[in-house]
Amino acid sequence: MKKHLLLKGDNNGLFLQQALLLLMMTAQLVLSTDLKAQTTEDKEAAFKKTLSERSAKIVTGLNITKPNKKEKITQLIAGQYYDLNKVHDLAISAEAKTSRLEALHRKFTQKLNKKLSDSQVELVKNGMTYNVLNVTYTAYQEMILTLTAEQKEKIYNWLLEAREKAMMEGSSEAKHKMFGKYKGRINNFLSEQGYNMKAEEKAWQQRLREKREKDAAGKQNAA
Repeated sequence: MKKHLLLKGDNNGLFLQQALLLLMMTAQLVLSTDLKAQTTEDKEAAFKKTLSERSAKIVTGLNITKPNKKEKITQLIAGQYYDLNKVHDLAISAEAKTSRLEALHRKFTQKLNKKLSDSQVELVKNGMTYNVLNVTYTAYQEMILTLTAEQKEKIYNWLLEAREKAMMEGSSEAKHKMFGKYKGRINNFLSEQGYNMKAEEKAWQQRLREKREKDAAGKQNAA
């Protein structure tokens, strides 16, 4: 009888240990899930903060005097950044993704045009694409001094198209890659027009070096 009670007590102890182990595992699982959810929420909050700060820098250059309007435009741009990234993360076909991105871009530009002047819209678009359009267009004009008005117009229109597509990309690298694609098209066009692009670039770099040296010498003489 005594032996039987001992065995019964051992079984109870084993049951208690198993129950405690199960309880600990459940608690760990709940804690792990909560931490994971918290980490995801923290990352999301940090991401949105980054987008908001990036958008605020663009809006600063628009010279908007009304704080309420300034905040709304900042939120509009940040929201566009966020929505674009979400679409790029979707596991859908390239065709479906492009369709969604184009729809987002159309709605976004329509809202910009309603709320801002033409010059302000241009600043937003250039701000969202690192001003690559203006930098590139200026570079082509400085590199090839004999460009005709027609050639300049063609280059500028291609860069405008590149900018619109770059605005739909989700990263800095992808935006620059889009412009690179169009720069290749422009270079091919100029080669067909009879320009030796390598020679033109070499001569341009030489002019830039000479200008830097001249500027440096001028500063030394002024000192």
